[in-house]
Amino acid sequence: MKRFNVTGLCLPEEDYMVDISDKIAEIKKLIDDRSYFTINRARQYGKTTTLAMLRRALKEEYLVISISFEGIGNEAFMTSAAFCRAFLKLICSSLEYTNVSDEYRNSWLNENVEGFIDLSNHITAMCRPNTLVNDKEIILMIDEVDKASNNEVFLHFLGLLRDKFMARKQSMDFTFHSVILTGVYDIKNIKLKMISEGSYTPAETEDKLYNSPWNIATDFRVDMSFSALEITTMLVEYEGDHHTGMDVAAIAKEIYSYTSGYPFLVSRICKCIDEELDRDWTLHGFQTAVNIIIHENNTLFDDVYKNLENNEKLYDLIYDILMVGGKRTYAVGNPTIDTAKIYGIIKEANQSIAISNRVFELIICNHFIAKDEEVSKRRITGILQRDVVQGSRFDMELCLRKFAEHYAQIYNELDAEFLEREGRLIFISFLKPLINGQGFYHIESQFTDFRRMDIVVDFAREQFIIELKLWRGEAEHEKAYEQLAGYMDSKGVSKGYLLTFDFRKNVNKQPYVKWVEHDGKKIFDVVV
Repeated sequence: MKRFNVTGLCLPEEDYMVDISDKIAEIKKLIDDRSYFTINRARQYGKTTTLAMLRRALKEEYLVISISFEGIGNEAFMTSAAFCRAFLKLICSSLEYTNVSDEYRNSWLNENVEGFIDLSNHITAMCRPNTLVNDKEIILMIDEVDKASNNEVFLHFLGLLRDKFMARKQSMDFTFHSVILTGVYDIKNIKLKMISEGSYTPAETEDKLYNSPWNIATDFRVDMSFSALEITTMLVEYEGDHHTGMDVAAIAKEIYSYTSGYPFLVSRICKCIDEELDRDWTLHGFQTAVNIIIHENNTLFDDVYKNLENNEKLYDLIYDILMVGGKRTYAVGNPTIDTAKIYGIIKEANQSIAISNRVFELIICNHFIAKDEEVSKRRITGILQRDVVQGSRFDMELCLRKFAEHYAQIYNELDAEFLEREGRLIFISFLKPLINGQGFYHIESQFTDFRRMDIVVDFAREQFIIELKLWRGEAEHEKAYEQLAGYMDSKGVSKGYLLTFDFRKNVNKQPYVKWVEHDGKKIFDVVV
């Protein structure tokens, strides 16, 4: 029986998988063009599975040598001789699982290879047309190259591959038809990474920026995220086996809306519904699965937290976007933005930076709240959950009234500059413990208007839309009604909530609350 797999390589015979044949076809075009390239994507983005499917697609036409630097050990990078021996042993092991002869496989092992000049000559000999097996040119795939990225010996190896690539273009050498490296980092920038970490010291005459050992690589532009239509292919197969009666298109759309097609998150949600929620493939079951996942520990989330905590500039960037509502231009070449992109935390949206998916918005927001936990507890002392939560019903009006009262109490303790930056965190810190366990929220930042932020709360089977906004005058406040009403239309709800932070000096700081009617919609208007 097939399953949803989130713990490593996926195989179509054993696991429910998205159909990625179109992606494989795009990658094969690069290989047919004799390109060298790197598949660099964030953790658990399906890189290893993609390589496995690619090997299957190539094996009839090419001889594929597929190795990994996972677990190779630091000793292999101590000297060039050690690396060359380890590299050839990995090739020999890979060929054991192909249909080549033992004689050909063993011919890759050459005891006379003691350095990169010897290795280069040996690769030339093995890639000559008269040496090739059944005239099949050789594809080299190396997975987990990040494991070697801090080693100067690996830079020399990349340089060897580059030099042989350039010589082949001039018909002066024989080498691998195509080389594919996979890892989190873009290998073209590996030297800069090593210099910044202090593991590599360039010569005085060396061009630090442009003398990359991998500057011959073709840009890899294949979208490895899953579209809603691609997710549908997996769910159709599952439904054919289990006949749950799910609305496949609707569930695929919801999965995509929360994950933006991040492969691990797509499979994790499906696995949760299938194995932990008795195959409840309804919208409520999906929301329950999301609520379970955002409160669990897994290696992907741990990586996100670690990357934020280890990079102050990255932390501040994400905090500004997610919690303050700042609008930041998506500027390629900015080190912090590039790092956030490498880690899979951000994406480009209308030339601005956006958090890459709703699940990441939720877990990162919760992480910020946890760090602010002691202050948050002080701020919401006296809030009684039982007043706001009555069984399976959440009283959003009462929640906002209580928040307004508490906000008025803390305003005298904190200055306006602090509140303008932290106001949203204060509200979400207030909201989170009230909905915990039975509901969850997600943030929908508005990139056309960085002064507003929509929070959607799903509690039991009810949905609440809250728009957070900064006060910019009466005309802008009226416009907020229109914006919220339009968003309510798109969500099919008749009640909405508008929370506005007013940081003007010398104005009455008592909270203002009332229900208003706008275009047939009821809006609970709160100004604090």
